[in-house]
Amino acid sequence: MALIGYLGAFLMGITLGAMGSGGSILTVPLLVYGLGVAPIVATGYSLLIVGITALIGAVIQYRQVAIRSATLFAIPSIITTYATRAYLVPKIPDYVWGVHRDTGIMVIFSVLMLVSAVMMYRTESEYSSASVSHPVALILVEGVGVGFITGLLGAGGGFLIVPALVLLMRIPMAMAVGSSLFIVALKSLIGFMGDWQSGIVLEMPMLGYFIACTVTGMGVSTLYLPAKLRVNRQRAFAMFTASLAAVMMIKELM
Repeated sequence: MALIGYLGAFLMGITLGAMGSGGSILTVPLLVYGLGVAPIVATGYSLLIVGITALIGAVIQYRQVAIRSATLFAIPSIITTYATRAYLVPKIPDYVWGVHRDTGIMVIFSVLMLVSAVMMYRTESEYSSASVSHPVALILVEGVGVGFITGLLGAGGGFLIVPALVLLMRIPMAMAVGSSLFIVALKSLIGFMGDWQSGIVLEMPMLGYFIACTVTGMGVSTLYLPAKLRVNRQRAFAMFTASLAAVMMIKELM
């Protein structure tokens, strides 16, 4: 099972590097089902893994990062992610409305994966044709929402950030991918500080191996994957994500 987890980490890095989104949604399922990490702990580990991987991707694609626009989106997202990890997550009881915390996290996560699959299935032209201007307040609200999702579930939220940058801020898709990596890196790593503050224990060397596999996939994707292959690969990954989400939901509810 560990081998499957590490192979999945490599494939996740390839997806994150190609699209700036989507790949990180697999981090928690890989940690939970592939490496046996408890869900509540996996959401914290996910922030560290995704943050480091996205940071490396953003550095590689630094010419494709819209710093000013990304910062506007990132600030409320960072604050919300950190506050959620430091003050809300540690207070979640073992049972909520008769449902165990771990089961609830994975069911909610499977729903998030379905939403991610729908968002990833859309093409660049579909986003671009819908581009209209929106007020700054809406962008800030979106940033808070993505920050809360990241803080609660440990998902990078790139599948929400990329379309928000394209639709709300009218950033070209190529720039949105790099900018998404920049935002995901900042809010994930700073959000992880909330876990560190709460006393999370890092499981080594497992985390080191997982991060190494993810970063390798990111590098391969960013440096060698032709851009013309990314749309078809993105849609295939979206379908895979939706299928995995359905399996996860059935497993947890049973």
